[in-house]
Amino acid sequence: MDIETISSYLDGILPALGVNKKRELLRLLYEIAKRDGAEPSAVLPAEKGLNFERAKKILLQKRYPLSFASAPKNAFYLPKLEPNPAQRADLTPREFYPKNIYIETSVQGSPLAARAREMFPKAAFHDWDGKEMVGESNFSRRTETLVIHREKYDFLKPCPCSQGNAGCGYNLINLGFGCRFECEYCFLQQYQNLHAVLLPANVRDFLDKIDGAKFNKGPFDRPRIGSGEFTDSLVFDGLTRYSRELVPFFRARPHLQFEFKTKSICIEGLLEEGGAENVVVGWSVNAPQFIEQTEHFTPSLTRRLEAAALAAKAGYRLGFHFDPVVPFDGWRKAYTQAAEQIAEAVPADKVAWISVGLLRFSRELKKAVENRFPDNTILDGEFLLDFDGKMRYPEEMRRRVYAYFVPLLQKLFPKTVVYVCMEKANMCPCAK
Repeated sequence: MDIETISSYLDGILPALGVNKKRELLRLLYEIAKRDGAEPSAVLPAEKGLNFERAKKILLQKRYPLSFASAPKNAFYLPKLEPNPAQRADLTPREFYPKNIYIETSVQGSPLAARAREMFPKAAFHDWDGKEMVGESNFSRRTETLVIHREKYDFLKPCPCSQGNAGCGYNLINLGFGCRFECEYCFLQQYQNLHAVLLPANVRDFLDKIDGAKFNKGPFDRPRIGSGEFTDSLVFDGLTRYSRELVPFFRARPHLQFEFKTKSICIEGLLEEGGAENVVVGWSVNAPQFIEQTEHFTPSLTRRLEAAALAAKAGYRLGFHFDPVVPFDGWRKAYTQAAEQIAEAVPADKVAWISVGLLRFSRELKKAVENRFPDNTILDGEFLLDFDGKMRYPEEMRRRVYAYFVPLLQKLFPKTVVYVCMEKANMCPCAK
């Protein structure tokens, strides 16, 4: 829906609006017209005596039919519309082949740098002194630049769970920053400052922090450590070969468990290295139609499960993350079929854990998604500012989804830990 058309219509029926009042009405009118495929005049008909208060009430009721009556008025987030066509995501299929590769001076002789030179001979290589870098300011072009560096600070940390959420005891090592996939909901769109792919060459320094560290194991039998917060754990593994170092390291430490979290099917390194009972390969999964519509460049659910079956056969345990769950029309049937497809594809006794989390995001991400994916449908839901400052579905809707989905997963995987991610403790019917 064209914003200028909506703005002109609003000027015609309410010509005396101030800047802030018009901003709120324009936001509401735009979101409803986009969601419903309706003309502005059908959403907010001109009527005698129409004023700002009356117009806002009409629009809020239409935009938030489930929560208008019960939600506090400050839960409705109505930022200024700021379209920027230059930020639109480029969804042209392409391989990962950076144009420019910066290698920090101290790791010029690293195996990772050598592999980059071998795999990308046509790239322009630059020696980098490790100081602050000013990079490309277009997130869609981040894969054109690769930075190979020595990490000095950010090695091991607990999962950054928002205050008020139930913690799951996860611990993170940040082996990379940036991803080649284009998922419409990805938080990196508004979080990543340097629009490039960053890969550390000093993995051993990360591993040296593990022994002697104190971990909260959460609801699991052993502490969990994983990669994949700021990148996909395996999508670059053909280049980084991190799996060749991580698997034997954790295999020798059975009191810990490590998870590769991924949407990719890049498991060659895992298969070559051989399995380990305490190494989990965790796939982010979703309903097939959601994957096709929003997780651009990623393998289908079927291909992910084929890779999962091979990983299980090699001796790894598996994890699955239904995150983000989006309750679209027909969601019960779609997610039930996806869960049943997983149960048919892999041995249930190989599944260590399954997480469930409904879509949530920061206020800043809302604008990034609008600009990069203007035809998106994921923002059409009723999202309110919630207890932790994130945008979330209304609490009653979240509760209904978990009440249906979590018991279904527990029935299909009776020996698996099923938990909710980034939610209040009383939101999940997880007790067995």
